[in-house]
Amino acid sequence: MKVLLVEDDKKLALALGMRLKSNGYSVNSVPDAITAMSNAVSFQPDVIVIDINLPGGDGFMVAERLMASPDTNSIPYIFMTASKKDGLQQKAKRWGALGFLEKPFYSSQLTDLIDGGQQTT
Repeated sequence: MKVLLVEDDKKLALALGMRLKSNGYSVNSVPDAITAMSNAVSFQPDVIVIDINLPGGDGFMVAERLMASPDTNSIPYIFMTASKKDGLQQKAKRWGALGFLEKPFYSSQLTDLIDGGQQTT
């Protein structure tokens, strides 16, 4: 399974990428919204794990643009954030997200979501 990991925190991206790879996933990690959009088209991931707050735009903006494209509109999303702003989880649900994770979270929560587990907060 191919995972596009969109996270601007280099240490977190490295840690999550290593954990996902150790669980057998093929991972492409990118640090910003612009790179995420181009990589979603070229990499064709099975799932996009995306931070909501990113350089170059937020994760919801990336999802909106990719959902509008026939090449990427069927890719599911797992949104993650350190923000405690009200309404983010509800917005993710409205977007049809596979899951929503508040940082910090256990990497097993992420792998459970990717593997088809229940939505996690």
